[in-house]
Amino acid sequence: MLAIRAPRLFDGRDPHRDRVVLVENGRVTAVTFGDPPEGAAVVELGADVTLLPGLIDCHVHLAFDASPDVLGGLERPGLAERMREAARRDLAAGVTTVRDLGDRGYLALELGMGLDGPEILAAGPPITTPRGHCWFLGGEAAGEREVRAAVRERAARGAHVVKMMVTGGEMTPGSRSHLLQYGPAELRAAAGEAHAHCAAGIAAALDAGFDSIEHCSFFTEDFYELDHALIQRLAASDVVASLTAGVAPGAPPPPPRIQARLSAALEGLSVMYAAGVRFVIGTDAGVGPPKPHGVLPYGAEMLVGAGYTPVDVLRAITSVAAETCHVDGRKGMIAPGHDADLLVVAGDPLDDITALCRPLAVYRMGRPVSGEGS
Repeated sequence: MLAIRAPRLFDGRDPHRDRVVLVENGRVTAVTFGDPPEGAAVVELGADVTLLPGLIDCHVHLAFDASPDVLGGLERPGLAERMREAARRDLAAGVTTVRDLGDRGYLALELGMGLDGPEILAAGPPITTPRGHCWFLGGEAAGEREVRAAVRERAARGAHVVKMMVTGGEMTPGSRSHLLQYGPAELRAAAGEAHAHCAAGIAAALDAGFDSIEHCSFFTEDFYELDHALIQRLAASDVVASLTAGVAPGAPPPPPRIQARLSAALEGLSVMYAAGVRFVIGTDAGVGPPKPHGVLPYGAEMLVGAGYTPVDVLRAITSVAAETCHVDGRKGMIAPGHDADLLVVAGDPLDDITALCRPLAVYRMGRPVSGEGS
């Protein structure tokens, strides 16, 4: 038995003081007060640290290497090992679960890292139109029949989620973020996890019954235009907005088309929060130099900077993310029966969210994998 004494603990929903977390066989068995049981191996965290559930990044691309030539990187030998290294960087940053929303050849399902990496919830190649956004990952499907076949293939392969490109995206030549790729019939055939960069795409995903919407941005051909009525509709629904947040300090600027829209996009984040839209964070890690793997703590910092409260952001990257990824009951909380995926940080992220950028230790199923105690 492992006993972790935490003067300060955030359990995935609420803060607590002076708790002892008991771990056996990779899972939390109890959260108690007082002295640990006799014979337990005791870890004393110290006064100015916080124990949290391991973080959950709801949108990564392990196959993308965050280089200036992401597409070229897909063609170089050794892709699977580079994906494992990307996953290890996530884990070192305290991210113990990732949702991979686009790989090539279902590699993210086959990395076989076990406790040496985060738990990987993978979609396989995203479903897209012929030559549509991210077509080079191998998920092209035209028409309702092909879309249904693509969904069945992913289920047969053991994919955890279906990712569909409702709109285009910026990294695919000839694809545009403000234009729809599929019609209502195809969308209903795939409803699971949607990629939407414009108001029409968000509305189409809502109509089709998708569980969550990635990016949830409001690109137009020329700029960025919020649809306040649509935001209110999103807030009134059960659909989760997976907000794209997180840039590495000192990173080069994004492409000019994105850079020109950043201030408006940040305003959009604030408006969605004020409206009560349910949210998680998906960093889109790997898509370019500003977004290396392990950038999730900076995404939390970005949202707090946009006016979100630290407690809501912490919930979004722990318990709410677990619910969105359908792994609640074993992830996202420090509670009996849950996996002992744990993060120890210096300071108190409820007072200073940048504490997430100062990990002292990470535990994967009760095993220390970095920092103190490893």
